[in-house]
Amino acid sequence: MSDHTGPSADSADGTGDSAADRSPPEDGNTDGGEAPDPPSDDETTEAASTDERDAAASTEDASTSDDETDGDVPRDVRKYERFKKMDGARYERVNEFLRDRTYITAREWAIARLCADFRTETGVEMTKIGENLPELVPFMTDTYTPQAVNQARYSFEEKVTKAGATFLYGAMSGFFTAEDLDEMMYEVTEIAKFLLEVEGVDLAVADELEAEDKISEVMRDVRASSADLRGEEVRCPECGHVHKPTEE
Repeated sequence: MSDHTGPSADSADGTGDSAADRSPPEDGNTDGGEAPDPPSDDETTEAASTDERDAAASTEDASTSDDETDGDVPRDVRKYERFKKMDGARYERVNEFLRDRTYITAREWAIARLCADFRTETGVEMTKIGENLPELVPFMTDTYTPQAVNQARYSFEEKVTKAGATFLYGAMSGFFTAEDLDEMMYEVTEIAKFLLEVEGVDLAVADELEAEDKISEVMRDVRASSADLRGEEVRCPECGHVHKPTEE
């Protein structure tokens, strides 16, 4: 440390100039006076500690400011990770995709998922979902009343029920062969898996294949059972055996 960086003393001529405006001579004396002593180790340590406290205080103030900014957003809303893959997506595009492939709208899809995720022992947190809807789902831009949230959830459930009845009737009516049903199930399963992946669900390949096998098996049972109900025979697509309604 240089001997000339310490606190300045007034010059002998009483000019009152600051130390930065004066150039001490090379021998370390100022106008015949003695050079000021450099700060001690204790003074240096104290100054460093003061700087650290000031920096910590500034960081704390910034953190407090951030907390105050997010103070109106519940913690579980801020940590919600669904739909993050759709950052920047517009509602119209999402709705168009769903309309082309399902009976539900983007609004019904998003709110149904939120109602499942924000369900408590006493019910669904409708108010929290509605007030924080834009924070929870990137393509939703408006808040909803609890009544609007409940209406969207009910609409979703009603459409799923009707779609399920339509599908099962088609599967049980004999309009489709077992191969037709397999192809149909493959297509609809791919759409369903895509929606799950968009929500953030990580689907392993082995789990996907196992689920598809189970679905195919169930659909074969549905077709065989429905044939029994109709009093018709049905041919097994695997072994070719013809099952008649009277057979166990």
